[in-house]
Amino acid sequence: MKKCTIFYVSDGTAITAETVGNSLVSQFDDVEFTKIRIPFVDTVEKAQAAAQKIKDAYVDCQPLVINTVVDIELRRIIHSGGGLKLDPFNRLLRTIEDTLGIKRSPVVGKAHGVVDSESYNRRIDATNFALVHDDGISTSYDEADIILLGVSRSGKTPTCLYLALQYGVKAANYPLTEEDLDKMKIPDSVLKHRDKVYGLTIDPFRLSQIRSERRAGTRYSNLRQCQREVSDAEALFLRNGVDFLSTTDTSIEEISGKVLLALNIHNRLH
Repeated sequence: MKKCTIFYVSDGTAITAETVGNSLVSQFDDVEFTKIRIPFVDTVEKAQAAAQKIKDAYVDCQPLVINTVVDIELRRIIHSGGGLKLDPFNRLLRTIEDTLGIKRSPVVGKAHGVVDSESYNRRIDATNFALVHDDGISTSYDEADIILLGVSRSGKTPTCLYLALQYGVKAANYPLTEEDLDKMKIPDSVLKHRDKVYGLTIDPFRLSQIRSERRAGTRYSNLRQCQREVSDAEALFLRNGVDFLSTTDTSIEEISGKVLLALNIHNRLH
């Protein structure tokens, strides 16, 4: 398998560059990428250090560099490291400038500034809600926008937190227990909010691997147990008309987007 290094360089957190970059490199299954994030590059010295790291990574493949640094001189220094320049933001901004006939007003970290306090507070409230309503801790779902159902370790918690942090959506989750699966019954506290419920499932082999990372050699991570739980959970979803999707090869971003679309919540976010 071909190996290559991709750098995410920014004068801020580099999270935006990394998000874009991960979406791009995910299209290349036959390449093993080493991903390196270099945040807060806001001085000449830091830019030179970043350029040296890029130069040192030039072995079997020219390194890829997604650079979102605002300062033009620092950008030049970074690219002197010899990496392949991938600057989607700079190109898009130039196109917008040409279309609007107006020059940008570049500010470091502007993409991550708290420019909408109402939206920020909504996301904080939603995050607190997700934590309080994680794993069936609280089953008071009147304020919930979404209730995710699934067996343990099927991806419910990270999806709820992503929905909260990214969209300000109040997402709760309930783990289907052995008792629920034996009775083949979704608890009334959940089912009475039927229009908010969405199911997550997962490949039993992958589920067994994930559970083994926490409790290897136990009944909890046993493959047959995982197969039974997943099969019963999917049957329970079908019996109650609950839409569901598999999280096996699906990113948190994609899971969240599909859930929002299925429950028609995406229209409320604009």
